[in-house]
Amino acid sequence: MITPAKLLRTTLLTVAVSAVCMIGASAASGVGTVNTDALRLRNEANTTSTILATASEGDTVVILEDAGNGWYKVDYNTVEGYMSGEYLTVSAQADVTIGYGLVQTGGSTLNVRSEPGTTYSKVTTLNDNAVVTIVGINNGWYKIKTSSGAVGYVSSEYMVTCKDSAGSRGDGTTAVAVASDSSMGQQIVSYAKQFLGVPYVYGGNGPNSFDCSGFTSYIYRHFGYTLNRTASTQLSNGVAVSKSELQPGDLVFFRYNTSYPASHVGIYIGSGQFIHASTNKYQVQIDQLMTGHYANVYIAARRIL
Repeated sequence: MITPAKLLRTTLLTVAVSAVCMIGASAASGVGTVNTDALRLRNEANTTSTILATASEGDTVVILEDAGNGWYKVDYNTVEGYMSGEYLTVSAQADVTIGYGLVQTGGSTLNVRSEPGTTYSKVTTLNDNAVVTIVGINNGWYKIKTSSGAVGYVSSEYMVTCKDSAGSRGDGTTAVAVASDSSMGQQIVSYAKQFLGVPYVYGGNGPNSFDCSGFTSYIYRHFGYTLNRTASTQLSNGVAVSKSELQPGDLVFFRYNTSYPASHVGIYIGSGQFIHASTNKYQVQIDQLMTGHYANVYIAARRIL
């Protein structure tokens, strides 16, 4: 069953990422690569604190500082928290795509250097609040690429990681998104979409095949939640939510002409759609929830987060 602590997770995460760009983030000291199937980002440097997010094997995080006792303070997709160093391969230098960076100089311009250091030649300058792409880290400096294609290094002390879109990159503005865009529910949706096209097989638990409840169980297990195995028993997981109040990540249930409480289950992804392991085309796919066949057989929704 879902614990009260897990039910608070979305609220805590919303506070942590109230805007797209995390103003006041710490300077980077290196990069960490996740070397296990799933690594949890926690609110504090221990295994009992709140889970803020879950990184997959091969994901990269910005190392902010050594927190001691085998833990690092990190930035993962603009969320600051703590990860166990046991499951991170840490390096002071790496060419790796991290995402976007927002210049924060208090009104001054920021010099972009040819190499990581103030003694190297100036490549260009960036205005305060300019957004660029971060493509590497080198001993406290970000390797960046501007919208014009210039590549160089800036001190990480004057830049924060950002989830801004490419459309506003480098134009001197900061797009602000609602917190739900970075919520655990949206992370679950993004992870689920990675399996689009994976075959439906009765009894499939993933990742190479799924049945409907095997798919929902697998997706939620990646984020530290344990669901019951069948569609009918998953009806007792989480809390009930009305169809008009659905949010990304909610489980949605359907019943055909059977005696079971539920015949099918999927994950709501927003905009009136859900993702599921379907017996229609026997694959993981996205379908309409508010109209058509699934609107007619819809029976309930449960919020796990």
